[in-house]
Amino acid sequence: MARAQIYEPETPMTREAFLAWADQQPTGKYERIDGIVVAMAPERASHNLRKGAARDALRRALSEAGLTSCQVFGDGMTVQVENSDFEPDALLRCGSRLPGDSTIVADPLVLVEVLSPDSRTRDRVTKLRAYFKLPSVQHYLVVWPDEQRIVHHARMPDDQIATQVFVSGDIRLDPPGIVVTVEAFYAD
Repeated sequence: MARAQIYEPETPMTREAFLAWADQQPTGKYERIDGIVVAMAPERASHNLRKGAARDALRRALSEAGLTSCQVFGDGMTVQVENSDFEPDALLRCGSRLPGDSTIVADPLVLVEVLSPDSRTRDRVTKLRAYFKLPSVQHYLVVWPDEQRIVHHARMPDDQIATQVFVSGDIRLDPPGIVVTVEAFYAD
């Protein structure tokens, strides 16, 4: 199977230059990490299923809790942290609705990344550190694509990060006051 050639600029880019450049690319998905453009690998089926299930589980939990002031987005929205532009697999935010033409979420509350072979270290280390630099972020879920395991990082009142590993059962995300189940992330 032939794959399209993906070009990664070799020099750091400003946010403005990156956004303009990425908008002009005919194929591929990219993130900017500390100013460096990183191409995202083609997505595997298990990754795609997990991120769709994550988005659906968050939406269902909001509905069950009656929280209408929150929105859930799948991948494609950008979260900007210092000198990086990330595209999480799913995110939840609360507050007034974003305009329909928005591409950036400045105030995510819950972020979800599904691991892939090329992003394991970035998702578990780089993004963990970066995401919690945003004051709005309260929860970061790291989802394994091929085994039922979710790592939940949660901001504590003293600004420390508590980490729990779940292989089944309920994960409480408060705020905003919802519960998701590990099983919902693996329901295909």
